[in-house]
Amino acid sequence: MTTPEQDRWSRVKGRLRSSVGEDVYTSWFARMDLEGVQEESVRLSVPTRFLKSWIQAHYAERVLSCWQAEMPEVHRIDLTVRTAVRPIAPPKEAPAPVEMRRAPASELRSTATAPVSANHDALGGSPLDPRLTFASFVVGRSNTLAHAAARQVAEGRRGDPVMFNPLYIHAGVGLGKTHLLQAVTWAGNSGNERKVLYLTAEKFMYGFVAALKTQTALAFKEALRGIDVLVIDDLQFLQGKSTQAEFCHTLNALIDAGRQVVIAADRPPSDLESLDDRVRSRLAGGLVVEMGSLGEELRHGILKSRVAAARAHHATFEVPEEVLTYLARAITHNGRDLEGAINRLLAHSKLNNRPVTLEMAEHEVRDLIRPQEPKRIKIEDIQRVVARQYNVSRSDLLSSRRTANVVRPRQVAMYLAKTLTLRSLPEIGRRFGGRDHTTVLHAVRKIEALVSKDTALSEEVESLKRQLQE
Repeated sequence: MTTPEQDRWSRVKGRLRSSVGEDVYTSWFARMDLEGVQEESVRLSVPTRFLKSWIQAHYAERVLSCWQAEMPEVHRIDLTVRTAVRPIAPPKEAPAPVEMRRAPASELRSTATAPVSANHDALGGSPLDPRLTFASFVVGRSNTLAHAAARQVAEGRRGDPVMFNPLYIHAGVGLGKTHLLQAVTWAGNSGNERKVLYLTAEKFMYGFVAALKTQTALAFKEALRGIDVLVIDDLQFLQGKSTQAEFCHTLNALIDAGRQVVIAADRPPSDLESLDDRVRSRLAGGLVVEMGSLGEELRHGILKSRVAAARAHHATFEVPEEVLTYLARAITHNGRDLEGAINRLLAHSKLNNRPVTLEMAEHEVRDLIRPQEPKRIKIEDIQRVVARQYNVSRSDLLSSRRTANVVRPRQVAMYLAKTLTLRSLPEIGRRFGGRDHTTVLHAVRKIEALVSKDTALSEEVESLKRQLQE
């Protein structure tokens, strides 16, 4: 039986959800709890400092107005951090009622404002999804090596020699990078022998900047370097000169001390243009593994896994084999679209009390069937194909030779690198033997001018494009 206070909180959450939208609500407010109401103030809590700071900076007025719609006498929202300690294993029981979790306001405030200490748990860590474990990860040809390497890391013990360091996993969106990194964290912490910390690059940046502001940077560094396994997700978002320098120092300190580092990004180390050369070099010095696109067989396996997971809560939910086959063939973009398709079928089936059919599936997932994404072309591929076309070596293209039989192929390769990739002119110059960006710009303009009037060269360039895109 709920109390009037809890009923009021439910209505406030409903107003907040309507005000900000479902996606924003799920991202920032789903784990906010009511701690108490006292005269003109309301005490709310969230599990991490990052959530607290973000909500205060972006949504404080919105939360207050939603409360005032229910209680006009409320004039202040006190937002605190419930705890800075991450769970070390997936939760197995329902959380205790709010009354059982409640701590005195003074205790909550001291937790929220305490400086970062050298204690590992006080550092917090990014939120973990209890579903993202090795048990729920579907292995296929495109991710076998990444999965095996991640398992090797997760099963290691304190004091064991580190086989490859860092382990660097890269792949496009929705191909399982975060799943593997969180699985490593769950598995590594479940034995409670090693200290495993999972951080997104954004959380790393926030923690470092916050430590600088509160003059606790030394404690922050000690906390990071005192862990056994550091797991960093979405490294491509790491920005800021001082933050990158601190990351480089932390990376070097952990590796030199024999601690394990696991990193994921959406591109290989050499393509992280915003990072310092020393960081890229250190990242490339470990095991770099690419997770490829999901093949049809793997997509089918992921779909079956998601159906089985849904059936654990909805025993009568069934998806015919012909529907799974259709979805595996039609939805090729990434694993999140596959999970979204199953969620849609489950919702449609339950809400309308209808069995899942092929016709229903075709209608419900039509917007998830996207055009085949063009192949991601690498500068190394361009250099290889151009060298073969013009009968020169790749080292010729990177050399300082300026003979006619090398200069033209080199210019064509630079032109293709600029038109077929997202790499910047300085990055292209670096990948062509350390040339200046003005050299690349000259080559691009030269080939652009020539292809507009030289039919033979234009056909050659188009042929090279087709070879690279096939």
